[in-house]
Amino acid sequence: YQKRWVKLDADYLRYFDSEKDTYSKRLIPVSSISRVSSIGDQKFEVVTNNRNFVFRAENDADRNEWIWTLQQIAEERKSKAPERTSMSLATDSATELVDKSGFLELRGFKQKLFVVVAGDKVFLYKNAEDYQLRIGITYIEMNVGNVKEVDRRGFDLTTPYRIFSFSADSEQEKEEWVEAMQQSITEALSNSEVAEKIWAVESNRFCADCGSPKPDWASINLCVVICKRCAGEHRGLGPGITKVRSLKMDRKVWTEELIEVVAQTSPKKPSWGATPCSLCIAAGRRPGGGRGSGSSRHSLGSFCWGSPPPPGWEPSASPGLLALLQALCVAVTTSDLAETQALLFCGASVTCDTGDPQCPTPLALAERSGQRLQMEFLLHNKTSGWLGGCRGAGQSSGKLLSAVLCCAEFSRRWCTLQDGVLSYYENDRNTVPNGEIRVEEIVCLAALPWSTPLPLHSCRAWHSCSSPREGWHEGTNTFEVYTEADRLYLFGLESPDSAREWLKSIAKSFVHPRAEELLALDFERLGRLHYKGGLTLERAREGWFALVGSTLHVCSEDGRRQEPLQLRKLQELCEYCCPAPEPRCAGRTLYIQGERKLDFLGWVHAIQKAAGCSGDTLSEQQMTESDVPLLVDRCIDYITQCGMGLTSEGIYRKSGQNSKTTSLLEVLQRDARRVRLKEGEHQVDDVANTLKRFFRDLGDGLFTRRWAPEWLWATALEDEEAKVGKYRQLLAALPPVNRATLKALINHLFRVQCFSGENQMNTHNLAIVFGPTLFQTDGKDYKAGRVVEDLISHYVEIFNVNDQEMKKQQDEITAIMKMREASSSGTQQAGDFICTVYLEEKKTETEQHVKVSATMTAEELIFEILDRRKIVMKEKDYWSCFEVNEREEA
Repeated sequence: YQKRWVKLDADYLRYFDSEKDTYSKRLIPVSSISRVSSIGDQKFEVVTNNRNFVFRAENDADRNEWIWTLQQIAEERKSKAPERTSMSLATDSATELVDKSGFLELRGFKQKLFVVVAGDKVFLYKNAEDYQLRIGITYIEMNVGNVKEVDRRGFDLTTPYRIFSFSADSEQEKEEWVEAMQQSITEALSNSEVAEKIWAVESNRFCADCGSPKPDWASINLCVVICKRCAGEHRGLGPGITKVRSLKMDRKVWTEELIEVVAQTSPKKPSWGATPCSLCIAAGRRPGGGRGSGSSRHSLGSFCWGSPPPPGWEPSASPGLLALLQALCVAVTTSDLAETQALLFCGASVTCDTGDPQCPTPLALAERSGQRLQMEFLLHNKTSGWLGGCRGAGQSSGKLLSAVLCCAEFSRRWCTLQDGVLSYYENDRNTVPNGEIRVEEIVCLAALPWSTPLPLHSCRAWHSCSSPREGWHEGTNTFEVYTEADRLYLFGLESPDSAREWLKSIAKSFVHPRAEELLALDFERLGRLHYKGGLTLERAREGWFALVGSTLHVCSEDGRRQEPLQLRKLQELCEYCCPAPEPRCAGRTLYIQGERKLDFLGWVHAIQKAAGCSGDTLSEQQMTESDVPLLVDRCIDYITQCGMGLTSEGIYRKSGQNSKTTSLLEVLQRDARRVRLKEGEHQVDDVANTLKRFFRDLGDGLFTRRWAPEWLWATALEDEEAKVGKYRQLLAALPPVNRATLKALINHLFRVQCFSGENQMNTHNLAIVFGPTLFQTDGKDYKAGRVVEDLISHYVEIFNVNDQEMKKQQDEITAIMKMREASSSGTQQAGDFICTVYLEEKKTETEQHVKVSATMTAEELIFEILDRRKIVMKEKDYWSCFEVNEREEA
């Protein structure tokens, strides 16, 4: 026996080296204890499902007290445990909601430990078998923890009592562990006040779906408390069915009324019998003859509660629904929340007409009756349970806008397009339309895929209306129609093909004949805008614009189609308060102006998205004119031009700070156009590490998964001429962007090795670093380094570099070496000179003498002059810098 300090709480039996220790040597979940019995003098045995533990107290009285206490707690846990379903096998907080688990090295232990991040705790186990048995070493409360990266694979979890130094198998795995533990800290620091109030009700202490203990999420419209895992399932249903909120983090949503509502209406057991469970979508064409012969007519989907209705069912024809609505109007005036909940889940509508002009909705009835809990429950169910159809909302003023929005429903309508008019009817039997849109009033069409978030203007416009998923459209079968009256209509159909058919038909009706060629494009957005460009900047002209992927097609008012704008290759994208976005390509600037706010903001959002990075492959990056990712160009340019870049010792071999590398990579991938790498602000090793990590994490790799094995195989060729020929053949087979990027990178590495005498990075050393990076092999295949070494050594032959390119490169290398020599000798850097600058006009009193370095930008020069003259730049001030050559010098 070894003497240990033993602690027992509601969840664990733990023992420690001494009573001063915070972290235990062993922990046994109380829930796993099946029996506690005396086995002799001062000794007792704790029997778990898979293992027995023998303890010895100082005397029989202590032993008996331990036995009695353990038995009481074990029995209490068993009596409170709910009926478990096959979905719920977890027995303690270490087994439910595991965010991450796996093996890590921990300083002080000879073998790797099995580590589990679960909720707001980190658990340590000797091995995976102990984890299965739930017999752990200790757990760490993350509300006192802090995670810090130490090196490429190591990180520290620091608490006031001890530092846990972990080491992962790879850098990527380390980052995953750090992220999981940081999320655990966030959860641990969240507010538990609401959770404690909710858990005060017995039935809320366990997940309503699977029975897991201490659920910290809830569906605020279904009024059930759920665990983290089930919350993910609820989110998959969409907020039109269940609105998921955290008990600990979403503090603002939890009013006293909502807490009381959840407490009163929470079910004793999980019950989904009345949950929306089916979707009824009808499609068809009007039988021959009748209004609009030959026009497409579609009956759009609507969400149904319970089982699908019979053919021909209409709300007005259903006495059962009428009885539900009448019962709901009575229930909301009482304190019986359970009755209101049951009626809503059986199909009664929160927005139904009560027949009372003073209180037209159940919500108004509840308000008049002073039923604040009924009001809270109805408010959270106001935007639930619908799908499909069309609706319209417009810019208006005062109370009219909010009234229209509150009443607007996304409902099923019969639509026709005939004689230049888009009409929508209550159903296919009606002859009088509910509304009409004349095609000459349409200014823009937008197709909306499922993965497209609503633009900001739409989120603002629809916030009071029903929505199947908050902030998202409900499927690939929706499109928007914008009109000159600054109104937005959203249409949905039963299939993407039907939506595309309608979209093309409407486009043909409103696009001017001079822009008909745009109709052949598979556009995402199509419309007319005003623009200025080229040499005609005096007045704005009307043009037709079509957005296809990352390409913006423009057709002028005279019918001439201009060269498409490749948005990912923009040099600059500005948005002015006018408003007018300004896409600027090399040698070309286009000013786009909007007259209507809704469709213009839609264009701005769409252009900004199309001009950004859309994925992790090379072709999805922002590009230069030479088809090199802007991120790669920015990094190479900085390393080449900054003072110690190419000559920095161990360049690319030395790792920069991981946090700075991660931050810089994120910023560059978000929008490399807005990033300016500056000496002093960014370190060479951080930028070099960013470039390596970009290539290492690149989707499909630089050499592509298809061709990478061929490149590696080519290293086996013994004949150098044959090998170079094979490399040239493989280079030609790469996609254009990959080919251009590979050339830019090898060109850069060729320059780096030219300075190997100072940076210690010759061709072989560079190959060792970049081989595994570019082929993403983690150093497992030596042939990857051979490929890179061959590419650098035979750079001129493989990439067909002509004499002019080589001379330019040699001149640049010579210039860099001269600057290096001047810097080391202490002489003034070439290019520094004293310049006379005049502020606004050429007068003696406005004269300033400034030392201009070779790297100073016009922006930096302007700020220095303004700072000297103590001029504060205001928000709408625009300053320019001009260089005047008075003597016509070369």
